[in-house]
Amino acid sequence: RGAMSDDANMTANDLAKAIIKLATDKRVMLVLAESCTGGMIAAALTDIAGSSAVLDRGLVTYSNQAKQDLLGVSDEILASHGAVAAETAIAMTTGALLKTPLATLAASVTGIAGPGGGSEGKPVGLVHFACQWRGKPAIHDHHIFTGDRDSVRKKSLHKSLTMIYNELK
Repeated sequence: RGAMSDDANMTANDLAKAIIKLATDKRVMLVLAESCTGGMIAAALTDIAGSSAVLDRGLVTYSNQAKQDLLGVSDEILASHGAVAAETAIAMTTGALLKTPLATLAASVTGIAGPGGGSEGKPVGLVHFACQWRGKPAIHDHHIFTGDRDSVRKKSLHKSLTMIYNELK
């Protein structure tokens, strides 16, 4: 049974159900730090009964100020790398874990959903993802998604859920 092909065919709802089950079984508490998805990850998880046992909180930190105020992302990271960068996604997970004593796993997402806001170095559709277990280094991934704003956000949701699912497996 090829796990990768199975995962690729899972819908966001399938992934959310699997995350709730795995996190419940493993007694993992999640914290989310979302930017371009605007709470979609938290919404997908809270659509599932039993999510209150495994989701501590979801922080929507859309502005740079919110990333600083709620997650402690430094001026230096934002000034040198910008809001959409590996360093920022990682700082978001680290900050999310610092803000809650309950969570054992943090996930973050930050990107450019469009239609504007892109540049040559950071095109529309560029999204950075991070996951971090408490006490361990963060893992990071990024992707450049095609499509309109809605499509980029839905693909970002799916990628985030897949990353959390794979961390829990």
